[in-house]
Amino acid sequence: MKKIIIIAAAVLMTVSAFAQDGKSIYNRYSDEADVSAVYISPAMFRLMGRLPDIEVSDGSSFNLGAFVRSLTGMYIISSENKNINSALSSEAERMISRGRYEMLMEVKENGQNVRMYTSGTDKVIDSFVFLVKEAGECTFICFDGKMDRTEVEKAVASAMKNR
Repeated sequence: MKKIIIIAAAVLMTVSAFAQDGKSIYNRYSDEADVSAVYISPAMFRLMGRLPDIEVSDGSSFNLGAFVRSLTGMYIISSENKNINSALSSEAERMISRGRYEMLMEVKENGQNVRMYTSGTDKVIDSFVFLVKEAGECTFICFDGKMDRTEVEKAVASAMKNR
C-alpha cells in the first residue's frame, strides 16, 4: 500500500511538472529569433490600476482600474517564423485542451482565426487566452489574475457593440 501511494505521488508530481500556462509558454519562446515578446508585471498593473472608471458608449461604466489591478501577468508572443508558429500554436492548443479552458468565441475571416478562452469560476476568471493564427503569423496572448467576471463581461460586451 505504501508503494502505491509513493508511486501515485511521483506520477502526480511528474504530471504537474509538465503543466503549462501562459508564463511557461512565454518563457519558452520569448528569446527565440523572429519572435516579438511582451511581459507586463503585477507592479505595472498596480501602477496602471490608478486609472479612473471608464464610461463606454452605451452609457454604462465599468471600473477599469479594479480590473487592471486584478491582473498578475500579461504575456504576449508573436511570431512570423513558420517553424515557431507551428510549435507555438501546438503548445498553446495543448495547454487549452487540457480541459481547464472554455472557449468564449472564435472568429474566422479571410484566413485569420481568432479564438478566445477563459478559465475560472462563475465569479472569477483566472486566465484569459487569445490565440490568433493567420497566414505567416501566430500570436498568443495570456492575461493571468483574479478578474471579476462581471467586469470582464461588461468590457467584452462594450467592445463587441463598438465593433
